[in-house]
Amino acid sequence: MARSPYGNYGHAILTAAALRTPDRVALTYCGERSFTYDQLNRNVNRRAHALLAAGVAPGTRVAALLNETLRVAEVYLAQAKIGAVTAALNPYWPEETLRAVVAAAQCTAFVYDATVESVVERIRPALPQVSAWIHVRDLEGGSDAEPPLGGHHDDPLALYFTSGTTGLPKAVVHTHASSLATAQIWLDVPRAPDSVFGTGAIIWGIGFPAIVGPALYAGMRLVLEQDWGPANFLRVVPRERVTHLSQIPSFYSALLSSPEHEGVDLSSIRVIMLGGEPLTATMLDRIKARLPQAGVYAYYGQTEAPYTCMGRVDDGSIPLGSSGRARTGNAVRVTGPSGEPVIDEVGEINLAGPHRMAGYDGLPERTAEVLRGEWYVGGDLGTLSADGVLRVLGRREDAILKGGVWTQPAVIEEAAAALDGVAEAGAVGVPEGASEQRVLLAVVPRAGHTLDPAKLALALADRLPEHRRPDDIVVTAELPHSQDASGGPGKLLRRRIRELLA
Repeated sequence: MARSPYGNYGHAILTAAALRTPDRVALTYCGERSFTYDQLNRNVNRRAHALLAAGVAPGTRVAALLNETLRVAEVYLAQAKIGAVTAALNPYWPEETLRAVVAAAQCTAFVYDATVESVVERIRPALPQVSAWIHVRDLEGGSDAEPPLGGHHDDPLALYFTSGTTGLPKAVVHTHASSLATAQIWLDVPRAPDSVFGTGAIIWGIGFPAIVGPALYAGMRLVLEQDWGPANFLRVVPRERVTHLSQIPSFYSALLSSPEHEGVDLSSIRVIMLGGEPLTATMLDRIKARLPQAGVYAYYGQTEAPYTCMGRVDDGSIPLGSSGRARTGNAVRVTGPSGEPVIDEVGEINLAGPHRMAGYDGLPERTAEVLRGEWYVGGDLGTLSADGVLRVLGRREDAILKGGVWTQPAVIEEAAAALDGVAEAGAVGVPEGASEQRVLLAVVPRAGHTLDPAKLALALADRLPEHRRPDDIVVTAELPHSQDASGGPGKLLRRRIRELLA
């Protein structure tokens, strides 16, 4: 019996929409080009036929090093249709990492764009197993008819990479089925026929099935930009009337700390999805003061199980600091040290659902560590309420153990950030990994303010219980952050705080 075309990710995400609403605008690129669903689908088909002509067959592992967001969308979808397995490379990796990852993933084809030509020229000699080097400009020709579908359901769709603290990034295997399950996230979030999703260069990697796929699957207009930093954000949102966004709280810290946002029309924004790091009450108040018309949603997931939980935090639907309930078709639980489910107790977060990864490519032992039956257990600590609301306490290695009690660093950081003159705070436990730790707090003063560690300690003693009170406070000009794909600030790097200041 033939497999349903709707089990193929590319067909279900794009072709179905082109058949249903061919004239609806699917995608706008950098304010310069727009494509209807029919036009985008035909472009993808041309690239799919060109890939087949270049020798890319179903099951071929194709390293994709792409910076141009439009090319990411077209190539990833084309490869999905023909059943090639996309190894979604991070264009910010150093060259030695690129070489090692491509070799470990056993890629035999490599697709790239004009922005990385010089990088490809340098790494190519070290990758003799790659027999097909394909520039995206060579994928323009070919028929715009539907290509033969080469992958379905539990067939591997892509390798999305997640970095650990040591070694090469791990290749997370997602299938057509798991990616289609992720594409259904808007079933749990309000949208309208005129909804517009805006994003930048973060769409390579897991951002593709977590951002591009859901937007197209829901029939939204997708606004793709190369730069999604605060300055361009302030230009694009009013120009494109963006309604839906998915970011980390640090983005709004950067956006609202400058007066440049004042007077810019951001009234089109209706839904803000926030994840990746804790959302504090102070930051939520600042977002709502500037964007009172927007619903603010928290979400939680990992590359291995994207967008597992979500919920609205600004209207009291879920408590601030939580990440919501498992979305439609997914499940979450928290287990104690012996693996038993617990309620309202700190334990390891378990995620399950059809969106879960198939495993880590080439790492059976590591896969066995994190996949326990139907559950993925990735090392995050949290609590689960009796009515199913998840509160994430952070990575097990980030948690602070003082007085025999685990503490989420964000709880201490939020208390410090609420003090007058504090712009940002970061808390860590020292020594690392000890069975009893001291709390080291690093704080950054707001512009024009000075901070006295002794006064801060007294103020926090009134706000925090003993096991959360800082033992040492350091005032510093800035805290270390990762850099996101748009060049803006990423996650707070607590490990670096410990290394730099302990």
